[in-house]
Amino acid sequence: FSYLFICLLSLHYYAAMDTDGVKIIGIATRDVRFKNGEGDGTDAVHSEGTYGYSVCIINSSSDCDDSNLQGSGLAFTLGCGNESVNDAIKILGTMLIGREVEDLMADFGTVWHDMSEHPTLRWLGPHKGHVHLALAAITNACFDLWAKVRKQPLWELLLSLSTESLLNLCDFSFVDDVMSREDAKELIEGEKGYRKDREHVISEGYPGYDTSFGWLQYSDKQLEEKAQAAMDHGFHAVKLKVGSKDTTRDVRRAKLVRSLLGPDVHIMLDVNQQWSIAKAIKMWGELEEMNPFWLEEPTQPDDVLGHKTLMDNDIPVAVGEAIPNRVVFKNFMQAGACRFIQVDPTRTGGVSECIVVALMARKYNLPIAPHVGDMGQISQHLILFYHIALGCPKLFLEYIPHLAKCFLHPASVQHGVYVTSYAHGASSDIVSTIGDYSTHGIFDTVSNTHIQTT
Repeated sequence: FSYLFICLLSLHYYAAMDTDGVKIIGIATRDVRFKNGEGDGTDAVHSEGTYGYSVCIINSSSDCDDSNLQGSGLAFTLGCGNESVNDAIKILGTMLIGREVEDLMADFGTVWHDMSEHPTLRWLGPHKGHVHLALAAITNACFDLWAKVRKQPLWELLLSLSTESLLNLCDFSFVDDVMSREDAKELIEGEKGYRKDREHVISEGYPGYDTSFGWLQYSDKQLEEKAQAAMDHGFHAVKLKVGSKDTTRDVRRAKLVRSLLGPDVHIMLDVNQQWSIAKAIKMWGELEEMNPFWLEEPTQPDDVLGHKTLMDNDIPVAVGEAIPNRVVFKNFMQAGACRFIQVDPTRTGGVSECIVVALMARKYNLPIAPHVGDMGQISQHLILFYHIALGCPKLFLEYIPHLAKCFLHPASVQHGVYVTSYAHGASSDIVSTIGDYSTHGIFDTVSNTHIQTT
């Protein structure tokens, strides 16, 4: 089927259903933690490979039927601390109770702003830390629920919106010196004539790259096996973790990987914030001959001018995994302190803030290659929107398969390419029972406290 036919079919469904009257009646949280297999998920900081989510669950009711849809929103963590994030979700979530979904999303940028500026929780941020992670989970749950109400995958919903409706999702405060609402409107309108030229990515799929290839604790033998597996699965780009205490190990492994994969595969190096500026420059000099595609998180993530120094030394810097909000992204872009933007919907304030960051990245002509704390579940939708609607270059999207079985609609990569999802929502539903997911250990609790309207 053509994309045009799919859009017409979706409009038919949307016209045939009454989306008014779907009301938010409760907020719950879920604390989910996974212990990965040996070596999986390890890097220069994280030696145990534990993944976790603080999950916001939005319950709804409808005047039209008894479907009682749920929105599910993720904030990525490493497990410890989920309790604090979930407590903040419950506090911020009270602002949504009783709201009709369509009414909420018609002016979500204002609601998002009000939550981010909460008069007391803001002190624990602002716009960062566990409070902002809570906002991410809530925001992502709102978008997931909205797409389910409209019976559309999130990417299709975003592409179907008018320019004004898109702008109403966003909060441009504190970045309007770079990207005002009027600037965003002009950019979106200016790209509309090129959408059809990009829509083929929906049927062809968006390119992926393999991060599970090169975890830090993998042995040389494992790297050899993973290199062959990556090529067998059709990947043309992979990521290798560096930042070992023994820097000679980093250099040796990087050169080994290049020899295994050949000259045509893109290899990204990820330091996970471990080097000083001087050390990053020195290490780049030793690693440059294996032609890394980028150097990710080379130093402390708040050091904008330090990253600028690295860029001035012709080091292609990628940042985003630990950047919490649009303002810091703005500073990186203004300073010319990065070459690649890795905005993550489970680290920033969710889908809404990601759209603002993507608009700024488009203005500065910086490619977006999201960090996938969501394991690509939400990001697979957003990357299609960034490319088709905003004209962001088609690069690739990170792929990490370790938690695939825990999602109701897991992201699928075939022949190195993300297969476009048509499941309604943001693909963020975690299966109701995950006890059989892994033998490595699971912690999963649902809050007993539901904020409920009568």
